[in-house]
Amino acid sequence: MRRWLFLALVLSAPAFAQGVVTSAAPDSVSVSVYRAPDRSSDTAMNLDWLEGYALITEKRTVDIPAGKATIRFEGVAAGLFPESAIVTGLPSGVREKNLDADLLSPRSLYARMFGRPVTLRRTLPGSGEVREERAVIRSGVNGAAILQTAAGFEVATCGGLRDELIYPEAPKDLSVRPTLSIETEAAEGHRATVSLSYLAWGFDWQTNYVVTMNADGRTADVSAWVTLASSDSTSFSDAETAVIAGEVNREDASRGAVPTRGTLVLQCSLSSLAPPPAPPPAPVPSIVFSPALMESDAQIMMSARAMPMKMNAAVTVQQEGLGDLKLYRVPVPVTVAANAQKQVALAQKKGVKMEALYRAEVWEDSADAVRQMLRTRNRKEEGLGLPLPGGPVTVFEPQGDAVVLSGEGGLADRAVGEDVEIMLANATQVTLEAETLNNTERAKTVRLTARNARAVPVQFEARVASNVGTQINGAKPARAGGKVLRKDGRTIWEVTVPANGTVTWGYTLVKPR
Repeated sequence: MRRWLFLALVLSAPAFAQGVVTSAAPDSVSVSVYRAPDRSSDTAMNLDWLEGYALITEKRTVDIPAGKATIRFEGVAAGLFPESAIVTGLPSGVREKNLDADLLSPRSLYARMFGRPVTLRRTLPGSGEVREERAVIRSGVNGAAILQTAAGFEVATCGGLRDELIYPEAPKDLSVRPTLSIETEAAEGHRATVSLSYLAWGFDWQTNYVVTMNADGRTADVSAWVTLASSDSTSFSDAETAVIAGEVNREDASRGAVPTRGTLVLQCSLSSLAPPPAPPPAPVPSIVFSPALMESDAQIMMSARAMPMKMNAAVTVQQEGLGDLKLYRVPVPVTVAANAQKQVALAQKKGVKMEALYRAEVWEDSADAVRQMLRTRNRKEEGLGLPLPGGPVTVFEPQGDAVVLSGEGGLADRAVGEDVEIMLANATQVTLEAETLNNTERAKTVRLTARNARAVPVQFEARVASNVGTQINGAKPARAGGKVLRKDGRTIWEVTVPANGTVTWGYTLVKPR
């Protein structure tokens, strides 16, 4: 009777067990990168703090067992937003989604071993003698590494000592790679091709422009490169890649929540009350694993690595429409590597008409510093005529037989037909002075004086703005030449300042009655 009861329990056990199916990697993947929502298009992205995001779609083949099961998708982006994950192609609905974000790293390993025994390997200074003893971790990951040994409590890596911690094993609940798991329930088992789509934090992209002025000073060669960056710890090999230009409204309370890095930084001092001067930060205790743990293929130490950017002008992104947005697709599969950047050509234009000039903003009778700038129009007639995503601009100009760096600026998003203005650095050889000549209750007379200390003539413009209702009455600058016009709500004085010369223009500010 007991034998039959035992057999009945064994046979009925699978009905209550829940299978675990692991998908180690996707069959194919596509990555679409969006710019940081709060970063202006003409501002360079911060590589130390990428605030853009990516839409990642993976195709995976999984064997789904009958009944309740857990499907584990390994190798997803570490910055994945679990609430954004969509899984299609399953025989039944998804009951639950979980992101295993606590990865195996020096920091998480040290934290999980709190109160547990480890081996302290110590190298004595001078003699180089190595000693090992049992110890118990008695502190958290922030601050000093406090260990309890047979001799009492002490701080690791202090007093000139070089310590290493040897862990007996890795906790089983720490994932080696970022993993998304879902709970399913199927009437029968079968193989399925599923699609997993999600948003992930820690990506960004921009367009890098290189403008090389020609010797005539009126045309330039312009090259544009799409630069995408990832601060995520997951690499996506042979990915169909695209970047999205334009403003996408995202309202997400979790935006900005960057996954905790796996680095472990320990300090020698125990508190901020240590007498001055404070010692420099001590080196982090090295982490060494026991031979059994070293045999596993787990990647414990994770660090950022810089991947050299390979520029291949033959690979150029292809523009596609996406509603009010612009999508630029890389025509061949590429690898979006972890903690790395990649560049792909956007456009190459030669002989673009380019005007170099100096500009100053004037508020009634107060002038800002004069800035260098380049100006053209985004039309085919000028040599452009394509949507220009914003990004940093580097300008070079010929100097004898060489080409030297002239300045750097930024370009905002520009549609076809719009003016393109690239503001560079403040000028040192061209200045503007605003002087009040007469000031009454209703009127103020102002004189602008532009000076050029260069050995060549320069184009100059002053953009004068005033309070609402105040009129700007300016006489024609007959002697100095140039012209006065109205544009974008401002009065603009355009003039050529001769080499080592000076020009002036006066106007009157008339307040409303």
